[in-house]
Amino acid sequence: MRSIWKGSIGFGLVNIPVKLYSAVQNSHLDLDMLDARDHSKIKFQRINEKTHKEVPYEKIVKGYYLKDEYIILEDQDFEDASPKKTKMIEIENFVNMKDINPIYYETSYYSEPELQGRKAYALLHLALAKSKKAGIGRFVLRNTENLCVIHSVNSVIVITKIRFSEEIRPLNEILTPDDVTITKKELDVGLALIQQYTSAFKIDQFKDEYTHELLKIIKAKAQGKRPVIKKMKPQKAPSEDLYEQLMQSLNATRKEA
Repeated sequence: MRSIWKGSIGFGLVNIPVKLYSAVQNSHLDLDMLDARDHSKIKFQRINEKTHKEVPYEKIVKGYYLKDEYIILEDQDFEDASPKKTKMIEIENFVNMKDINPIYYETSYYSEPELQGRKAYALLHLALAKSKKAGIGRFVLRNTENLCVIHSVNSVIVITKIRFSEEIRPLNEILTPDDVTITKKELDVGLALIQQYTSAFKIDQFKDEYTHELLKIIKAKAQGKRPVIKKMKPQKAPSEDLYEQLMQSLNATRKEA
């Protein structure tokens, strides 16, 4: 596994040198885009909109459109914008993990300590696990400043990128059910139904069934066979009354149990 970032975690006056590795991988099938006529691969090119010629990668620069012209940014400009954060994940404060709304989470990275930082790394990992807290910090990855959560998972410290507040869209354009009245008996049955379905969270119980079925179809077609497709049978609600639907759902789960 190749590291994608190298720097330090700042814990008070302690600097813990670490490497970051991607903690996630794509489970989707790697499908190529092909020309339907001869099944040749489709290639994407970086084309100059004026000359209509391909631009070599080394000739591509980044620019920001400002007042009818582009301001070109160089690598040094990104470094100068936040020189400290390019090599440092500075823990700014600690919070309870449960206080972070899941809508903020993006992607996670495993951190691995360098030899000279293993003891400090072990201390921070143990302290996070014992306190059930997470650190909030920032770091620069691929010329972009990222907000992150520093937390313990099993035997490692995980760095999880989270979104800034301005990246979350407001709710004012969403039709919310604030004006809907729920009766006490409806709420009681709803809570009972939730309790009936409640169990310990075990991620390995949830498989990527769509990808698995798609792969079965691909293998069947490769052998010249017609794939067997599962047909979904639409379920019609037995009643238009919400309370009746909840009660029948609750009774059904009790029978299954």
